[in-house]
Amino acid sequence: MLSQKTIDIVKSTVPVLEEYGTTITKRFYQMMFENHPELLNIFNHANQQKGRQQTALANTVYAAAVYIDRLEEIIPVVKQIAHKHRSLGVKPEHYPIVGENLLAAIKDVLGDAATDEIIHAWAEAYGVIADAFINVEKEMYEAAGWDNFIPFMVAKKVKESDEITSFYLKPADNRKLPSFIPGQYISVKLNQIPGERYTHIRQYSLSDAPGNDYYRISVKREKDGIQPDGVVTNYLHDQVHEGDQLLVSAPAGDFTVDLNSNDPIVLIAGGVGVTPLMSMMNHVMAAQPEREIVMIQAVRNGRVHAFREDITAKNFEHPSLHYYACYSDPTDEDRQAGSFHKEGFVTKEWLDEIVPNVAKSQFYFCGPVGFMKHIFATLKEMGVSEEQIHYEFFGPAISIQQPEEVAANQ
Repeated sequence: MLSQKTIDIVKSTVPVLEEYGTTITKRFYQMMFENHPELLNIFNHANQQKGRQQTALANTVYAAAVYIDRLEEIIPVVKQIAHKHRSLGVKPEHYPIVGENLLAAIKDVLGDAATDEIIHAWAEAYGVIADAFINVEKEMYEAAGWDNFIPFMVAKKVKESDEITSFYLKPADNRKLPSFIPGQYISVKLNQIPGERYTHIRQYSLSDAPGNDYYRISVKREKDGIQPDGVVTNYLHDQVHEGDQLLVSAPAGDFTVDLNSNDPIVLIAGGVGVTPLMSMMNHVMAAQPEREIVMIQAVRNGRVHAFREDITAKNFEHPSLHYYACYSDPTDEDRQAGSFHKEGFVTKEWLDEIVPNVAKSQFYFCGPVGFMKHIFATLKEMGVSEEQIHYEFFGPAISIQQPEEVAANQ
């Protein structure tokens, strides 16, 4: 338990964290990687370069300060981050390293304003917060099907579009696969990328229903092969073949469909954001065949439209599934084939037209950041409540209510 004095001191730093939080976390990562370069084998280099990891940590530290006297209110955030940590292999021994460098970064950025009293109070608070993470992650490790990473064989590799390829993964030791909840992801660890000094770990949504003898991930090729995202995805596309092995962690994540509900569900996918929604769609059709599903895919055109034939076939076979495609930049071939339902972007007017029961539906969406912000704003404009809205960012969480350009991201 923290003393009231410690709580008061931590709360007094809230305005400072609001102003300098991202500066502190940027310095924190610089210091930590200088002191412990081995941690570069765990952290996502692309998120570091984009600044998303620093912003996400700053938001978490800020929230911890605001709610330091009622930490139970940020348990959902703790659990979301803990899922990521467990899938990456973060262990209790990493927390003292983080704490030491975070406190050093606070002192380094704030200088004399970070008094000994403030640093001591934050050290106490960090200990309590770290224990919360460690305890939640301990339960997750115990519940997982295995610890850390184990070898999986690429049983099949299927090109889904010009950009997306699916990998069907089976345990190399033929163990029985534990189930997962539709919407969850796995982590893939790559030690062997030529020219790369450090290990790369990437998290990929499981793109098929649970209950199979394989896990399927569907990976988008990044156009830029120089940046870390491009290095990893292009390696998977170009260098990993059927029969090869990949190191994989147990499924994790809390962006999952509620299988105890019979509410209609609306799945809205932007680009490769279709992957967790495919898992949800396939499982709900099998487990709850009468449950109404609206599946919407927003892509540029038919060349990058993954799973089109699969979903279209299921649309004919399952009366409860209603499928729509939205192309932002269709080709002449697309227009001639009539392979999409709307040109442009997903709009309020179109959703009002194709979603039969907005008031009772649960909305799940995933995709590029700009797309997700657009969908969130559109749903709010339609009067959809927060309780009906479910989403997940690829990578560190950021605010979904900040303005963002949509066209460049769909």
